[in-house]
Amino acid sequence: MKLLISPKNEKEAVEAISGGADIIDVKNPKEGPLGASFPWVIKRIRQITPTNIEVSCTLGEVPNLPGSMALASLGAAATGVNYIKAGLYGLKTLEEAVYLMQSVTKAAKEYNPSIKVVASGYADAARLSTVDPLLVPKIAYEAQADIAMLDTAIKDGKSLFNFLTKPQLQRFVDVAHSYGLKAALAGSLQKEDLPVVYALGADVAGLRGAACTLSDRVNGQITREKVQELVEVVKRAEKL
Repeated sequence: MKLLISPKNEKEAVEAISGGADIIDVKNPKEGPLGASFPWVIKRIRQITPTNIEVSCTLGEVPNLPGSMALASLGAAATGVNYIKAGLYGLKTLEEAVYLMQSVTKAAKEYNPSIKVVASGYADAARLSTVDPLLVPKIAYEAQADIAMLDTAIKDGKSLFNFLTKPQLQRFVDVAHSYGLKAALAGSLQKEDLPVVYALGADVAGLRGAACTLSDRVNGQITREKVQELVEVVKRAEKL
């Protein structure tokens, strides 16, 4: 299982790299759980990240504007990242989400066929009246994306596990795998959640707050020591 850590700037990226993160996921937490960063920040972090470590970026909390998001996807692809994530924030139906993600995927892969595209739903979708999180694997598959992901939209101390049961999350992972997709789980995860995420069969676990000082995703700072602790938890889980 790969550990995805989400720095907001170069300094945090260096800490995440030094701590042993597998994927450096550049985001701007001030703009939301999947807040988009600036292209010059993403490009610089890609430049300072060793080539054997993957880099990801997000298009943000995506509105139902397929043309705009396709253009954003092309811009993200031009930064040199390995992954582009889109949060299905403004999408209400399966059909809307598939069409938008098809546009995002087409724009990215026409620029660079090796880029992996991530469709990210929200476990707390009911609080937003957005697309059902358990439909995300189907959306990703029909859009020819590569990864189905879950996060939480409202960061109020509640985690992924407050909104979806373990059997529901197991189904999410299993359905994603049945489509030939990778499955990623995030959403205010803590250190103690990682063995559970690993046992569910997730391919990627995404964290920010748990890697920050005071576990504060907005005002805290990622430290290599915190990242190292998370890496060790994953390694222990893999040995069991």
